[in-house]
Amino acid sequence: MNIKIPNYLTIGRIIIVPFFVIAYYLPGFYGDIIPLVLFLIASFTDFLDGLLARMYKEESKLGELLDPIADKIIVAAALILLVMDHTIKNYEVIAAIIILTREILISGLREFLAKGKIKMPVSNLAKLKTFLQMFSISILLTGETGNRIINFQDYNAQTIGIILLWFSAFLTLYTGYDYLRKGIDHAISEDEKN
Repeated sequence: MNIKIPNYLTIGRIIIVPFFVIAYYLPGFYGDIIPLVLFLIASFTDFLDGLLARMYKEESKLGELLDPIADKIIVAAALILLVMDHTIKNYEVIAAIIILTREILISGLREFLAKGKIKMPVSNLAKLKTFLQMFSISILLTGETGNRIINFQDYNAQTIGIILLWFSAFLTLYTGYDYLRKGIDHAISEDEKN
C-alpha cells in the first residue's frame, strides 16, 4: 500500500490526540505546556499536509477522508477538555457548541454533496476561521502559565483566548451558513429535476 507523506502527517495528527488528552491532566507547568506543544504540532501538520499534497500533487482519497476527521477530533478533544476544567464556562460554552455543531453539520453536508460528485472548496474566510479557532484554543491551553506570561490590566491569556474563541465562533456561523446555503440550493435543484 502506497501511503503518501501528507497522509502520514494526517495519521500522525490522529495519533497525537490520546497523548494530548493524557498530557492535559499532568499537573502544573507541564500540564499547560505539553498539551499546548502537541496541539501546535497537530495544527501545523494540518497546514503542512495540505500544502505538501498540493505542491507535490499527492492529493488522495485517503487524505480527503482522514484530513477533516483529524481536524475535528483534535479540536473537539481540546474544546471538551477546556469546558470540563471550566476554562471555557458559563455563556462561553455557547462558542464551543457553535464550533462543534458547525463541524458536524459541514461533515454531513460534505458527505451529501460527495454523492452528487460536488466538491465544496474551502474559502479563504473558512481558512481564517480555522486559524483563529486553533490560535484561540492554543492560548486557552496555556492555563495558569499563560496567565503569568500574558497579563496586562484586565486581559490575561484566558480572557484573550475567550475573545478570540468568540470571533472564531462568529466566523464559524457565517462560513457554516454559506456552506449550508450552497448545500440546500443543490438539494432543491436535485429535487426539482425529479
